[in-house]
Amino acid sequence: MENARRPQIRLRFYRRAARYCTSERLSPRKGEERENPETSGMLFGMNFFKNSFVALAALPCFFSAAPAQDVPQQKELTIEAIFAEGGISGRAPEFVQWSPDGKKLSFVQRDQADERGELWYADPSTGEKKLLVSEARMAGLAPPIGATKNEREKERVTRYHVAQYQWAPDSRHLLFNSQGQLWLYDTDNSTAVALTSAPEPSADPKFSPDGARLAYVREHNLYVRPLSGKREKQLTKDNAGGNQLNGEVDWVYAEELSVRSNYFWSPDGGSIAYLQMDEGRVPSYPITDWLGGKPRVEMQRYPNAGDPNPGVRLGVVGTSGGKTRWAELADKEEIYIPRFGWVRDGVLWAEVLNREQTKMDLYFIDARSGHSKKVLTESDPEGWINVNDVFRVLNSGDRFLWSSWRDGHTQIYLYSFDKANPTGADAKLERQLTQGGFEVFSVDGVDEAAGVMYFSSNQGDPRQQQLYSVKLDGSELTKLSREEGVHEAAFAKNGKLYADSFSSYLKPPRLAACDASGGCKPVWESRNVEHYKLRTPEALEFKAEDGTRLLGSLLLPENPGAAKIPLIIYVYGGPAAQVVRDVWEGSHGEALFHQAMAARGFAVFSVDNRGTPGRDRKFQTAIRHQFGGIELKDQLTALDQLLARYPQLDPKRVGTWGWSNGGYMTLYGLTHSDRFAAGFSVAPVSDWHYYDSIYTERYLGLPKENTAGYAKSSTVKAAMQLHGSLAMAHGTSDDNVHMQNSIEMLEALIRADKPVSFMPYPGKTHGIDGSADKIHLFRMIEQHFERELQQ
Repeated sequence: MENARRPQIRLRFYRRAARYCTSERLSPRKGEERENPETSGMLFGMNFFKNSFVALAALPCFFSAAPAQDVPQQKELTIEAIFAEGGISGRAPEFVQWSPDGKKLSFVQRDQADERGELWYADPSTGEKKLLVSEARMAGLAPPIGATKNEREKERVTRYHVAQYQWAPDSRHLLFNSQGQLWLYDTDNSTAVALTSAPEPSADPKFSPDGARLAYVREHNLYVRPLSGKREKQLTKDNAGGNQLNGEVDWVYAEELSVRSNYFWSPDGGSIAYLQMDEGRVPSYPITDWLGGKPRVEMQRYPNAGDPNPGVRLGVVGTSGGKTRWAELADKEEIYIPRFGWVRDGVLWAEVLNREQTKMDLYFIDARSGHSKKVLTESDPEGWINVNDVFRVLNSGDRFLWSSWRDGHTQIYLYSFDKANPTGADAKLERQLTQGGFEVFSVDGVDEAAGVMYFSSNQGDPRQQQLYSVKLDGSELTKLSREEGVHEAAFAKNGKLYADSFSSYLKPPRLAACDASGGCKPVWESRNVEHYKLRTPEALEFKAEDGTRLLGSLLLPENPGAAKIPLIIYVYGGPAAQVVRDVWEGSHGEALFHQAMAARGFAVFSVDNRGTPGRDRKFQTAIRHQFGGIELKDQLTALDQLLARYPQLDPKRVGTWGWSNGGYMTLYGLTHSDRFAAGFSVAPVSDWHYYDSIYTERYLGLPKENTAGYAKSSTVKAAMQLHGSLAMAHGTSDDNVHMQNSIEMLEALIRADKPVSFMPYPGKTHGIDGSADKIHLFRMIEQHFERELQQ
């Protein structure tokens, strides 16, 4: 359930696109320019104007918005429009990346149906866009994700943002991963050369620092090959019958620790540091594909709470081959190694987290001997340690950045160490770089020449995310982003340019290339959505029983009439996500669905209870060692205050729904209160014994040490107390929250003689993706609430 960190520059909103060109636009107009000489099969051109951007109406169809109109003609917001391919705002650029020299901001732009695409780049100094790889080439080098037949693989690629291409260090060549086969593309002459041809797919490819060699993972092992055409060399060998992953990431590390790669080149290219994971003791879970003839079963390694985790150890192997040298770290069986890398040639760093996730040790390691020195310890025995990507060694070679919420808020700290002998002594705290009543979400870039760090935080409003800078001496805190809403910045390597992905509640996503002063050139903009007459919910505040400030939102029908208004509460409630944010949520569909429900006479309400992220340590850790109770108490307390303020809302016609943890909260609300007339639970956890070890134990602790907490948090055990009309839905191939959760809940409801409606989605994973399935699901939710709350 953990929110994934980006391994490359990306947009965090869902992939959208504009309309494809019609046949009369196949030939470029006078003045249109293409970067590549290869023009066969290209679908459109680009019209450039000096020192300015072309108006969206003049851009090629991949970038086009809706036709300009003086007065937008109002359209009905339907479920079909919301979940059509590309949605109402258009398909956004995918795989946004900076070239290593910082001169190109590249991205894949696909058509509305996700069938065809091209690779473009924007010049950050002028904003001009040029074609880099044609549609004809992209069809073979980077097939659309929608073409992937395996639903689990499709969700893995989209959920964890697996890039289809990457830049070589020379900023001239591109590496494509075409369904497991690696291709090297030369942007100067538009030619591609196959680098692999093995029947087994290659994954997670990385150039050596000098760009002369390539490393990748195949069948759980690491390989290296030169780009000159010589044969590949296998560096590791799986000695555990398929249970050892050398440099490969398993499911639970990817999902709950946001690990995207488990190996890294040394700066001189002579060695590779990698994590070896042994899954031999990890239980397997059957994922059954019921479609297409005889059912097929795929076994997934998945540790439930309390189960054995993968055994891990950190090693270094020479890129010319030889034995692995293993790092000397204590307590190998009960640790996580969520982050590691190189301090410099010959010295590694590694973050080591205990199983309880209450203590994080930072080690510096001699790569030649394996000797390690613990240089810093971060502990929180009354809470937990959040893993993130803040740690980085500065180019000076004697300082690093560190994240901690030791002062009550997540802030950034600067440490120093002995450059000549990193393993000789503890790291020394130099200063706290950020401080105040806000949360720092990420360190986005560092310009050491200017002595500046760039970071994202919610200073001033937990519902927003803005970009800031601060000097490395802790002075001159400056806000760079300007518009209210959510900004996600991805900096070029030099720390002087960044891509800004922005949206707000009523402003769909747009992408810009910006400099460090905050000056931006637009790159892409969503379609105009004004004709749907979307409305901003009312921003509300409430008080929890202990006086804690809770933030909520309410969307009322535009013309409710004299009758009492039925109310739908949309809930997530867990530690992985906020619901009340000033961000465009139309990409996933829930927020637009709520707009459609308001048009049908419903009020829609949300509140972020204690335990959700984006607030201080006390707020987040209030749920420690329990799930459900405090969250529901806050939801009902806010509901009482809402009903007192808005007497037009009908307290007898209140429904609730949610997905994943929100699905769990729906089940918990209907089994632990009598306030809800109806609920719709999608892909829920029903008992936390059935969810994975890392996420569950971080908040609930180990089952053997918190038996009562697990029992009280179970909705299966409370099935006999169900109130209201319950409907449920689950994807049969969900490898995140297994369908076992819904099956166990259904069995408990049957034993308790409680009626329930259930819809399984064949072959679908946790997101139940696909236009037809989403339309079907949200129609069911709509009909459930119309039937139970409006009649």
